[in-house]
Amino acid sequence: MKEVILLKYGEIILKGLNRPVFEDILTKNIKRSLYKLGHFSLTRAQSTICVDGDETFDIDQAVIRLQKVFGIISIARAYVVKKDMASIRLAAVKYLKETLGQVKTFKVDARRSDKRFEMTSPQITADIGGYLLEAFSHLKVDLHSPEVVVMVEIRDFAAYIHAGSLRGAGGMPAGSNGRAALLISGGLDSPVAGYMLAKRGVELFAVHFFSPPYTSERAKLKVLDLLQVVSVYSGKISCFIVPFTKIQEAIKANCPEDLFTIIMRRFMMKIANVIAEHQSCSALITGESLGQVASQTMDGIACTDAACNMPVFRPLIGMDKEEIVQISRKIGTYDISIQPFEDCCTVFTPRHPRTKPKLNFVELAESSFDFTKLLEEAVEGTEQISIG
Repeated sequence: MKEVILLKYGEIILKGLNRPVFEDILTKNIKRSLYKLGHFSLTRAQSTICVDGDETFDIDQAVIRLQKVFGIISIARAYVVKKDMASIRLAAVKYLKETLGQVKTFKVDARRSDKRFEMTSPQITADIGGYLLEAFSHLKVDLHSPEVVVMVEIRDFAAYIHAGSLRGAGGMPAGSNGRAALLISGGLDSPVAGYMLAKRGVELFAVHFFSPPYTSERAKLKVLDLLQVVSVYSGKISCFIVPFTKIQEAIKANCPEDLFTIIMRRFMMKIANVIAEHQSCSALITGESLGQVASQTMDGIACTDAACNMPVFRPLIGMDKEEIVQISRKIGTYDISIQPFEDCCTVFTPRHPRTKPKLNFVELAESSFDFTKLLEEAVEGTEQISIG
């Protein structure tokens, strides 16, 4: 008898004939997450993946890592026993001795997917519950709010016993719903936006605009640190560092000050669009939230969208700052994001930015200078860094 990890997945079960494709991607992501933790094997059956490791396998660290794999809704450490009631009773007492010794109330649930088993689910529940009450005299049954729920699962080849499960990351397996390029700064918003799209199965690429000497090398390293955290959830991320100084200086020298931010963001979208197409991405991702800053009004967003020819996903569009902060704390990017290293979006910030720009006036302002060569140079000078 031995301990394994049972992983349950959610939305994948609704995928019909395409379900095996999503299961294969999830299995690949699990293997990536558990890499270097020792020897293990994965088996799939009945909407569950069983992780079975040998004596080299670090099961404690595995549980921690698996909580960050998208597509998994619950994680349980379970004891594997023979499918007979005598073995299940003895194993329940042995495996749950420490857990049940620390609580006063419990209940038993049973799931019998093997309908050939000798007892029904209610019968298993009553039998194991009674046996545990005899073994642990201090315990009482509480069917409504027990401190511990003992679960007995009767499957095709074995029985499993566990005491509760941990919540998984949910969502869809990363890489199962196409590719998109994330425009990432060093702030709170864009890493959260990337996390949220990765949770929906999107494979992430990242584009960061770097403006030395106005932004420091440490600001670039901050972005790479943020992507390292996000990559724990999303898998590997290719980050493209775009030299943006000359474009910003040209905008400042040739365009109206009140339109500087909008024009700057339009050029970011144009460059990101080119990089995204080169990487076979189908969309861009930004961390914009409606009305959060002057450029993130409906009119401003319409002007920036007009600069690219692919969809722009904005998963934070209806969130307030506190909601974004909560997610950043949850995923571990908050403390990095608040480090005081400014990004290029703060360079040459206009004193009075226009909040309701009109596209024809913005395009007219851009035409005052031929930015074509500078845009081409920025794309050609992009540095690619692999994260994760």
